[in-house]
Amino acid sequence: MNGNSTRRVVVEPGGTGVVAHVGLHALGHFADRSGLGDALSSWIPWSGSGFPVHDRGKVLVQTALMLAGGGESCLDIEHLRSGADLFGSVPSDTTVARTFHEITPSTRAGIAEAMAEMRAEVWSRSSATTGSDRVFLDIDASLVEIHSENKEQTAPTFKGGFGFHPLFCFADCTGETLSALLRPGNAGSNTVADHITVLDGGIDQLPADIARGHRAGDDPELVNRDVVMRADSAGCTEDFLAACRARNVGFFVSARSNAQVTAAIFDAIGTEEVWLDALAQDGEMKEGAAVAELTSLIDGKKLPSRTRLIIRREPLHPGAQRSLFPSLDYRYWGFYTDQDGDPRELDVTMRAHAHVESHIQRLKDSGLCRFPFAGVADRGFSPVSITELPQLVGAGSGRCEG
Repeated sequence: MNGNSTRRVVVEPGGTGVVAHVGLHALGHFADRSGLGDALSSWIPWSGSGFPVHDRGKVLVQTALMLAGGGESCLDIEHLRSGADLFGSVPSDTTVARTFHEITPSTRAGIAEAMAEMRAEVWSRSSATTGSDRVFLDIDASLVEIHSENKEQTAPTFKGGFGFHPLFCFADCTGETLSALLRPGNAGSNTVADHITVLDGGIDQLPADIARGHRAGDDPELVNRDVVMRADSAGCTEDFLAACRARNVGFFVSARSNAQVTAAIFDAIGTEEVWLDALAQDGEMKEGAAVAELTSLIDGKKLPSRTRLIIRREPLHPGAQRSLFPSLDYRYWGFYTDQDGDPRELDVTMRAHAHVESHIQRLKDSGLCRFPFAGVADRGFSPVSITELPQLVGAGSGRCEG
């Protein structure tokens, strides 16, 4: 069957007619050129007689397009059905619902495998993902607010709202969502098991030559390319860092405020020789900011070997976030890492973890806040974008918070 989600057309400006959803056609055409629909089709079971009218891979891609275009339920697939000149044969809302009900846990595993194979092919052609540089995986969570208590696995959030608290793993080099875990709104921020789940899911989505040596218990000699995980303080737990080490994955995690860190900063205050001028992302000196390595001032017995503590200070400014250390002059912020290098360059690398804010906002703009079904088959899900399709996502539409 034909797994293409769009028709071949030439889009030109001008004229007097108005064609809706041309932007979605561009996304669908990209999916078709990469073979996404065909790759997914072989993993969707068909239990009926003969052949389905609509290729199941195409149904998933067109559903993703519908959600990316603002659709909030299966009924909104009708907006694509009205654009037959662009999208060809589009399934009905009942076919969309039936397709998702045909997906089983083994089907989900197959879909993930198909996505990994496609990603390996795309990455092999991109200068952003070839070479020998470290591959950074960024882990972070966000809130999705749902305005109904009748949605499975929703719960009150720590911000006083109600909905989900999904956890994501992104590839920094491309901004792709490699894995995600749908969690109730009251899910803990520093849950070790959840962090390990999305880390393993992210590693499984990497091309085989990159993922080699990065599964639990793998021999370090198998590693072909370094993988490094970055997370905020939610990932700063002994068990999660130990899990990273067991997978031969390096780490950068924001430090939490505690007596050890506070004492180390206090000891460094007034010892100006330990503070180095901080660098901006472009490598230039950042006026007023400084970085110091205070590893020797803490007891790191519970941390993986070779863990370093890097502290950054900046002059206080209105609206500054909470500091690791109470001060009237500076805001202090720090992180742990097991990576080698100059503390100033490591600081630059860690601050690039902020890219996750853009990645999450892009997901929210392209469908993360819109859930077309009321139930959830299991706890895992993949957020909506043109390369990360909705897989058994639960609950209705909602509003997002960062």
